[in-house]
Amino acid sequence: MRPRLSRFAAPALLGLSLAGCNTADRLANVGRAPVLSAIEDPTAQAGYKPVRLPMPEVQAVSYAPNSLWRTGSRAFFKDQRAARVGDLVTVKVNVTDKANLNNETKRSRSSSESFGVPNAFGLEANTKLLGGATPEKLLTTDATTANDGSGSIQRAETVTTSVAAIVTQVLPNGNLVIEGKQEIRINFEMRELVVAGVIRPEDIESDNTIDSTKIAQSRIAYGGRGQITDVQQPRYGQQYLDILLPF
Repeated sequence: MRPRLSRFAAPALLGLSLAGCNTADRLANVGRAPVLSAIEDPTAQAGYKPVRLPMPEVQAVSYAPNSLWRTGSRAFFKDQRAARVGDLVTVKVNVTDKANLNNETKRSRSSSESFGVPNAFGLEANTKLLGGATPEKLLTTDATTANDGSGSIQRAETVTTSVAAIVTQVLPNGNLVIEGKQEIRINFEMRELVVAGVIRPEDIESDNTIDSTKIAQSRIAYGGRGQITDVQQPRYGQQYLDILLPF
């Protein structure tokens, strides 16, 4: 028992010491504004990994004689909208979903059956053989079934935001495959927005934005994960019972 107590006592003591340090720091900073963190090199942080994204094919640079313009440049009165792999396009997500459904079903059924033996070779007159029962009413059944069900769905959802997506593929017909993901962490809650689909270059506006309604095969997901989401979700045991219990 002693090793087990020491094993559980170490994390408890560590937690108490950390809580004490936090309390001391808060008391020391009473009446003071929070101190900003110093500017640091992101590449020197632990866990840093270089970003790898789809890039367009390398084009050889050539210069035209008697010209200051370089072939392949993307400026100087040229369209700056997304057109190649690796380009960015801003997706304006505007989802408004409303549904109002009412459904009602009624079913009823009634059945009645009777069975008797009025004539059975004269044995119906023998009341002792039939146990004193009436031969015409040996068996009578009566069943009535009624079902009444009703359902109603009222839903209204609105999501309005913007997210930058990257062109991951250029299809043979010129359409662009895009995909974008945005994560926002507020305290202990992570909000995620994912947008993916196929767009036409003609639908991209002059400010390099496109409405989410113009995305074909669109996949838009908006949700979160964290402490608030965990509290809102039923526990795993309750979810298993909801699936397994027939009633």
